[in-house]
Amino acid sequence: MSLKLIRRLALFVGLFCIVGETVRRWHTWTEWPPDFFDDYLIGLFLFYGAWRSARDERRGHHYLAAAWGFACGLGYASFFGHLRQAVFNASAPDPAPIPHVWLTALIGAGWLLCLFALFSTLRKLPERA
Repeated sequence: MSLKLIRRLALFVGLFCIVGETVRRWHTWTEWPPDFFDDYLIGLFLFYGAWRSARDERRGHHYLAAAWGFACGLGYASFFGHLRQAVFNASAPDPAPIPHVWLTALIGAGWLLCLFALFSTLRKLPERA
């Protein structure tokens, strides 16, 4: 996978995180704002990494890899937190407009996509000029 495609994926995933979290928590974000803004941070870091790597591929590549790493870290916590809730406390409410099982599957798929993008980014080390 080329770095250009990985950058486009970063823009897509970043936008999806921001829009998805806004839809999911719009009516509940004041209860505990950190729950709302973690996906915003993922999106912003992915945007920044894509922008930096587009400006200077050799130097910006590190920012893109760091952004994917950040997304993987938060994705891990989110996926396994939701999986735990789905297994041990399935009746607990969630603000998402979709069933919690579907939300957990969506987060898991997104996490796997972020892992793939991270490893692809690390494999595509830019050539030295």
